[in-house]
Amino acid sequence: MNREQVLKEIEAEVAECTDCILHMSRKLAVPGEGPADAEIMFIGEGPGFHENEQGRPFVGAAGHLLDTLLESANLKRDQVFICNVVKCRPPGNRDPQVEEIEACAKYLNRQIRVINPKVIVTLGRFSMARYFPKARISAIHGQAQMKEGRLVVPFYHPAAALHQPKLRAAVEQDFAALVPLLERAKEIHPPDAETPPEPEQLNLF
Repeated sequence: MNREQVLKEIEAEVAECTDCILHMSRKLAVPGEGPADAEIMFIGEGPGFHENEQGRPFVGAAGHLLDTLLESANLKRDQVFICNVVKCRPPGNRDPQVEEIEACAKYLNRQIRVINPKVIVTLGRFSMARYFPKARISAIHGQAQMKEGRLVVPFYHPAAALHQPKLRAAVEQDFAALVPLLERAKEIHPPDAETPPEPEQLNLF
């Protein structure tokens, strides 16, 4: 089975998943999208209203900003894989809960193993906590570290720039750092990834 087939298999499982309460209010699951051999993977927090309607990640206002930010780094959306730590919309766009993130972790783990990206960009504090559980996003955003054989760099979520205009410059600076980061990533040869550790206690402040 090739990479595309495995990702389709994961999508099918996500669409029927009932492992947490989020399935009770979803319209469409949002497994993620992008090339199966993407060198860079973006992991957000959870689907919102528009994502729940369309079954695609980052298609609302934050998604439009993400597209613009990608263009600023000379990237197109169809070059990267985009997903979230939870695959169904939290009601009212509330924060995803720890048990929901844990229930979805098996799908995200498999996507990472299949795609095996050189760079993972976490968008927001919940996806950041997967790799930096005790860190504060305000302290480490834009700083890449080697994790499990690949570069992992935490960014502010694009929505932060929409909700808090004072963070717009920081969000833009994060994405400006992608250009040299991708140059650095050319020298990275990630191993066949093992399952990342399950989420630890989240530091949300």
